This record gives sequence, structure tokens and C-alpha cells, in this order.
Amino acid sequence: MTELLFDLTFLLAAPFWALMVLLPRWSWTHRIVRSPLIVLPIVAIYAVLVVPNFGEVWAGVSDPALSGVRELLGSADGAAAGWAHMIAFDLFVGRWSYLDSRERGVPALVMAPILLLTIMLGPLGLAAYLAVRTQWPQRLG
Repeated sequence: MTELLFDLTFLLAAPFWALMVLLPRWSWTHRIVRSPLIVLPIVAIYAVLVVPNFGEVWAGVSDPALSGVRELLGSADGAAAGWAHMIAFDLFVGRWSYLDSRERGVPALVMAPILLLTIMLGPLGLAAYLAVRTQWPQRLG
């Protein structure tokens, strides 16, 4: 079951990434991605993995130590939950970057590699977008 949930995690996010990267100007992309609810299926997978082990997970995150986090992520459930956590937050950050870039008029060809970087290495994609967005002031109105 854990492996199935792990596999489903990215499969549920992939269509939204495809829309933002491949069809950024399509009106339906904006309509779909505008909803923060696109991350809910991945959040549900995270909950399915974390809730049964809540005590152990809470102990690991409420007083974090490298050894405790390593142990937590070292199990199949922990690795799958960590993956779901990353995918959900990367998608949410990618969604914000996409929407913000559309408001600022950042060209789609500039955003495509940034969104791909966000998919693969979330925080580096965020850093890249934060650097790039300074070149396009927010449009008023």
C-alpha cells in the first residue's frame, strides 16, 4: 500500500505541472491552477501515511534531531510521507510562482525552466523565481 501511495503522489501532481510548463497561456490552465485545492489529493496521501504513525511523527518533528529525522524517514512509510510532503509543498510553491509570474508578465519561456527546477529541487526553484521576479514589477489593476 505504501508503495502505491508513493507512486500516486507524483502522478497526482504531474498534470498540474504539465499545464503550468507546457500550456501556461491556456485559459483552462489559469482556471485550474488558481485553486489551491489542487494540492489536496497529495495532502490526503500525506495524511493517510502520517495519521497512523502520528505519535512517532510528532515526536520526530516537535523536537527534531538529525538522528530522529533520519530514523523517521528511513522507513517506507516515513520516506513516502516525506515525499508527499515535498511534492505538496513544491506544487504549492510552483502554483504561486506560476500565478505571480502571470500577474507580472514574466515570459513563459523564462518560467518553464524555473518551474522544472521547482519540480526537481523545490527550494532552488523558489530561489530562482524570487531572483527573476524582481525584473518584472507587479502590474497594477
